[in-house]
Amino acid sequence: MKSYTPDKIRNVALTGHGGSGKTSLAEALLYMTGATDRLGKVSDGNTVCDFDSEEIKRKISVSSATAPFEYEGSKINLLDTPGLFDFAAGFYEGARAADSLLIVLSGRSGLTVGAEKAFKMANDLKKSKMVYISKMDTENADFYKVLEDLKAAYGPSICPIVVPYVEDHKVVCYINVIDMKAYTYDNKGKASEIPMPDVGHRLDGLTEAISEAVAETDEELFEKFFSGEQFTKEEIIKGVNKGVKDGTITPVYCGSSTTLAGVDMLLEGICHLLPSAADKASEVGTKDGEPVEVNCTPDEPMAAYIFKTVADPFIGKISYVKVISGRLTPDMAPVNARTGNPERLGKLIIMRGKKQEDCDGIGAGDIGAITKLNESITGDTLCDPKRVVSLEPIHFPIPCLSMAIKPRSKGDEGKISQSITRLCEEDSTISYELNTETKQQIISGLGEQHLDVIVSKLKSKFGVDVDLEEPIVPYRETIRKKVKVNGRHKKQTGGHGQFGDVWIEFEPCVGDDLVFEERVFGGAVPKGFFPAVEKGLRDCIKHGPMAGYPVVGLKATLVDGSYHPVDSSEMSFKMAATLAYKAGMPQASPCILEPIGSLHAYVPDANTGDLIGELNKRRGRVLGMNPTEDKLQEIEAEVPMSEMHDFSTSLRSMTQGRGYFTLEFVRYEQLPQMLEGEVIMKAKKLFEDDQA
Repeated sequence: MKSYTPDKIRNVALTGHGGSGKTSLAEALLYMTGATDRLGKVSDGNTVCDFDSEEIKRKISVSSATAPFEYEGSKINLLDTPGLFDFAAGFYEGARAADSLLIVLSGRSGLTVGAEKAFKMANDLKKSKMVYISKMDTENADFYKVLEDLKAAYGPSICPIVVPYVEDHKVVCYINVIDMKAYTYDNKGKASEIPMPDVGHRLDGLTEAISEAVAETDEELFEKFFSGEQFTKEEIIKGVNKGVKDGTITPVYCGSSTTLAGVDMLLEGICHLLPSAADKASEVGTKDGEPVEVNCTPDEPMAAYIFKTVADPFIGKISYVKVISGRLTPDMAPVNARTGNPERLGKLIIMRGKKQEDCDGIGAGDIGAITKLNESITGDTLCDPKRVVSLEPIHFPIPCLSMAIKPRSKGDEGKISQSITRLCEEDSTISYELNTETKQQIISGLGEQHLDVIVSKLKSKFGVDVDLEEPIVPYRETIRKKVKVNGRHKKQTGGHGQFGDVWIEFEPCVGDDLVFEERVFGGAVPKGFFPAVEKGLRDCIKHGPMAGYPVVGLKATLVDGSYHPVDSSEMSFKMAATLAYKAGMPQASPCILEPIGSLHAYVPDANTGDLIGELNKRRGRVLGMNPTEDKLQEIEAEVPMSEMHDFSTSLRSMTQGRGYFTLEFVRYEQLPQMLEGEVIMKAKKLFEDDQA
């Protein structure tokens, strides 16, 4: 594929809800432009963009994919992104690298949550956007119902460009409202112009919608529209072009990716309406804390952004990059702005799905990939040493569902750790930690399907078989009253015996660590044995008297005791302290403490009552509500961490995916007494399994 200048490059992310037809549309665009010689189908598992074994098996997109093609002297870099919220990493990667978002809606499903998120993302990132209503050949598809929903949600900025003419619930032809021409399509997607059908008053409404959108782009045009004058075709085209580039107009197209009807007009729209890399790919980075403009031109020093990483056990690491300025060539040694170290480049390639094509350079505004980078990860900037600048990283969603990994084969723990580290390079919405307290390997992701795919990849890519189980909750134990007890260790053997005798006061205090003090008078216990007493107690508090969890908030004061000049030793006093602990703790009104988290949940107004009810079921305390900028309600609450394991699934179901939350541990609180029995039973089984 030849090199293109920034003004001839369009970087377009296909976004929208899962099942809306994004991958099928990518397939249609590639086929129509001759980039592929057959029209693949998701159901057959032979599409260009869904090439991963998990995607073929599940018939969904689980990661983003690039699919460049050429059309009318321009290069279009398509970025097909997943629509399921569990795989939002791909959506964020594609949106970050693109200059425009093509939002795909199903003619049957209408305006979905995935489309709403895509609109919000485009507005937040100040990207141009275009809507394509797909599946117009299917039963129950209703273009005008979807258009009404879009107008109701986003107002006059919605601008219908291509609309269907429908008779008996079937599309007869497609009308270009700007050109006022109608087209039918044969079974190969070839268009034939036909006389305009009698659409009646509906066409006037569509023309009015375009005029209203165009009027918003310019003061003179607004005055002309307000005075009742009609726009000329040139004014409409000019206004739509300007409005799409500055984000005030969202053109709407429609068609069918399986029959290819209407896809040619969408291609024209992508090339002539969406902004080029020269228009939109420039960015503002930082250098030494100061903002620096990085213009999308081949004349500036090279700066490229890594927006996606693939960790393949056979090929090695592939880093997808978008070059913002200059030109990236294989002989360069660019500096990684995060590490400050130069990177040795592998091969430069252009990726179309899984197919690689070698290239001699990637120009400004273009997208390609680099093999075998050592240190660089997703979010890093590669720069010419003459100008080291950091570009804005991707702000991925925070993992919200955690599970413990249980290897099926003993000794696989180290292999699991290495494999997940590789997957974390590939997917920034995965987090992994080894919990030193519970000895569990914890994997966190965005949902059940996300974790299921991670498990499948561990097996298929790295040969590691694992199961997932609910993580152990790290409870604590403490006491609620003061007691004074005696610990006396006496053992007579042949020769020297063992003798240690202590009186210790146990009382509650504030703090996580043991507070040890001594108030011994008259040398009843020699000072040399104080550390042994403390050591004995510190060993003991690792296991509480009720369920075996660590003890916190405990103050122990050595007040008296006795010793034997021959038989006393450090070990004897350590054992005496242990006996005092075991005798005193059950008398001191022990209780179990559970971890409490601070929850900030964001939901639509309509779901606030449902959420509060759900939190009450989970023993949560709602602290307050605040409206947010994105028309959601923020609900602040404190909830027991043990009740929040499946909260992400409940919240997503309750809000159809609109809601999200953050949860952070804040402190420990006493567990209600009625729940202690269940916790103690689970702990006994857990500690028995550990010992086994």
